[in-house]
Amino acid sequence: MKKRIVHIILLCGLMGGASFTNFEAFAQEKDQFVVVLDAGHGGHDPGNRGNGYKEKEIALNVVLAVGKILEKDDRYKVVYTRKTDEFIELHERGKIANKANADLFVSIHCNSHRSQAYGTETFVLGLHANNENFNVAKNENSVILLEDNYEANYDGFDPNSPESIIGLTLMQEEYLDQSLTLASFVQNRFKKSLDRKSRGVKQAGFVVLHQTYMPSVLIELGFLTNIREGKYLNSTKGQDDMAKSISTSIIDYKESLDAIYYVPDPVVTPEVDTTAETSGANDKIYEGITFKVQIAAGSTDIELESFNFNGLDQLTKSKDGDLYKYFYGSTSNYTLIQELKDIALGKGFDSSFVVAFRNNERISLTDALKPNTSSN
Repeated sequence: MKKRIVHIILLCGLMGGASFTNFEAFAQEKDQFVVVLDAGHGGHDPGNRGNGYKEKEIALNVVLAVGKILEKDDRYKVVYTRKTDEFIELHERGKIANKANADLFVSIHCNSHRSQAYGTETFVLGLHANNENFNVAKNENSVILLEDNYEANYDGFDPNSPESIIGLTLMQEEYLDQSLTLASFVQNRFKKSLDRKSRGVKQAGFVVLHQTYMPSVLIELGFLTNIREGKYLNSTKGQDDMAKSISTSIIDYKESLDAIYYVPDPVVTPEVDTTAETSGANDKIYEGITFKVQIAAGSTDIELESFNFNGLDQLTKSKDGDLYKYFYGSTSNYTLIQELKDIALGKGFDSSFVVAFRNNERISLTDALKPNTSSN
């Protein structure tokens, strides 16, 4: 039973690896990283009206500000599901993203609650873990009731039924790892750069995320029903702050993908003894840098036992928001870490890639491999 559970858990990481491979191939075919920005609600659907504010206006203002920042960088192409106060059906928002062959879909909303709850949270598509997550998704999904012929458009989906959520989750499973990674970037930056309360990365059944075929997140900027937070989100400063934080998170996410595919030199990898680290004449030692092989990631905490990881040892893990990342090996020897990556690949971890740390802080592989940090 334990073996079966482990295989199910690790599948998320391996499926994420397949998506990284898709990204690598697709990156060779296009010059720009396509981001679809989705402002929630619009037109005759105002969203929530906490303290008299309009969710549709705040979401649109933040989306336009995020897009303006990204459009200054030639690496990005921004596509909007709406740029004005208009009503766009949820299934059309997904079609816009799919037609654009987007690399990311980011939907922006504001939260509400009957209490003075406050804080940011970012959702990926999945089964709701509790009634609170289900209620957030239900509120956002209920917009379909404003659409003409919604029963046909959504195959009889009922936003008020928890059972209807189960059928939504399969389409986004392939992109779960990347979606969780982006969501963690967003939440961590809200907390660190803006000192906003983070309510974490969560999973719930959002129809708008179900419609897309790429990594997708739904960001709740905060609670309009909270007197202080609602006032902040309705202000120009608050909207600018949130837009800068989100755009930086998107850039960080894109650059983290770039680092995965940065290969400075082809390395010939002889057989390696993983129980000892010896430096040969051709080894590349990077003082102050620790290299590891990331072998999997997912939302479930897995015990670091070799039988859980197809016989690999030298295992470590980290928690980034609600995302657990699992690593094999730890060395400043870049030649050795490449060899360890090959071992991980041979054990079936097809999504394995090398990551780098300095002073226990994750840095890009590009920065780690700069010539002035190495010695032979």
